[in-house]
Amino acid sequence: MNDSRARKVSQAALMATADDTEASFYEAMQQADIAKMMATWADDEEIACVHPGGPRTVGTVGVRAAFEAVFASGPVHVSVVHVRRLETAVCAVHHVTEKVQAMTADGMQTAFVMATNVYLRTADGWRMVAHHASPGLAHDLPDITEQPPSTLH
Repeated sequence: MNDSRARKVSQAALMATADDTEASFYEAMQQADIAKMMATWADDEEIACVHPGGPRTVGTVGVRAAFEAVFASGPVHVSVVHVRRLETAVCAVHHVTEKVQAMTADGMQTAFVMATNVYLRTADGWRMVAHHASPGLAHDLPDITEQPPSTLH
């Protein structure tokens, strides 16, 4: 098996579920690791990404450039604080609340982002095909004590 194919098989094993891919996506953001970030995405020119307040970028080149611009400032301190899932055998849609923290001149600031992550099961494992994030408001935050996240199979 050649090195490229072995790397893809290894990545697929690490991303055996949409949850695995999502975890790798957020780890890549926390590490500002563009190679790890792009490994979470499908190798397809129809992938799309929208960052809060930003334009839609489409295709692997555009998505890579968008994340390189984000990573130019260093790692992104982001964590998922709530997720709702809709999953089938080949597609998963995760509606997440992201907690983003950044150090500013006024000290540590926290913001919440509402995001939708879409994953497809591919020959190389689960891969992201869309990430759409928008600024969240305090009233958008779910009461996570109300009900546990749900999964539809």
